[in-house]
Amino acid sequence: MKDQFTRTIDYIRISLTDKCNLRCLYCMPQDDEQPEWNEDVLTSEELITLCRHFADVGIKKIKLTGGEPLLRKDIVWLVKELYAIKGIEDITLTTNGMLLDEKVEALYESGIRHINVSLDTIHEEEFYKITRRKGVDKVIQGIHHALQLGMHVKLNVVPMRLNEQHIMELLVFAKDYPIHIRFIEMMPIGLGKDIPGIPQEEMMHKIETMYGKLQPVHDQIGYGPSVYYHVEGFKGHIGFISALSHKFCSSCNRVRLTSDGFLKGCLQYNKGIHLKEIVRSKDEALLKEKIMEAIYRKPKAHAFEEEDVEHVENREQKLMSGIGG
Repeated sequence: MKDQFTRTIDYIRISLTDKCNLRCLYCMPQDDEQPEWNEDVLTSEELITLCRHFADVGIKKIKLTGGEPLLRKDIVWLVKELYAIKGIEDITLTTNGMLLDEKVEALYESGIRHINVSLDTIHEEEFYKITRRKGVDKVIQGIHHALQLGMHVKLNVVPMRLNEQHIMELLVFAKDYPIHIRFIEMMPIGLGKDIPGIPQEEMMHKIETMYGKLQPVHDQIGYGPSVYYHVEGFKGHIGFISALSHKFCSSCNRVRLTSDGFLKGCLQYNKGIHLKEIVRSKDEALLKEKIMEAIYRKPKAHAFEEEDVEHVENREQKLMSGIGG
């Protein structure tokens, strides 16, 4: 399906839960106490129903996110059911990696072949400062396990002044494995607004100083907006997702579904359509109509830099964990 600006929308990010077992500085408050289960979260049956409709209007690729999606107890069953939907070609997963080692074999059996691991440092002390939890060794063990199974692994890194001292250690770690490491620009949403990030150009300079020239990779890798480079001696590539400094809205092909059923077209805005009550009403025709309406109305572009009344009033106020990362 095409939106009002004739972009083909074939990719959806689905948040399975707003719960998380970490408390990353730019995502959640340290003292955020979460209930065992959020009753507002869509059931797996409701998610499957929605995804059938998403596939009917042209969605082909699904990214499962959170919070932390591996906290969802039925995730393996859910993945199998989503793969059974006609029109769904690929399902990928983004995780913080804390539960990856114990669940990766079941995920592989369910059909998952691509996993993104969010990891901002492999330095234990720095990991604790960023996530307010211990366990970087668990994350690394999970990554090795996924690689042993033959999974395609990408590391998602948010370069900040906070992790600047040890950030190059991630490149040392990834260098000898078929891992694509992506540096993701800090987004001015929720708690991230107050955390200084490191610009793409500065990161590129650091990498080239240490490893040599970054050579552009022109082949398409995955479905997202990352721009990839190759460095001699690396088995994987180095990517950058810089939504602010290198805006890619004109080619954006995705929409987002929050864990409580809000379908939104852009990370920045609070505009979209609540689907939870519609899917629970069993009104299939209305559900398809509202899905198509939300996709068609996808905003032309984000405007984080704009401070006029319209953009400020419509700006997303939820934390990243409540949006879907």
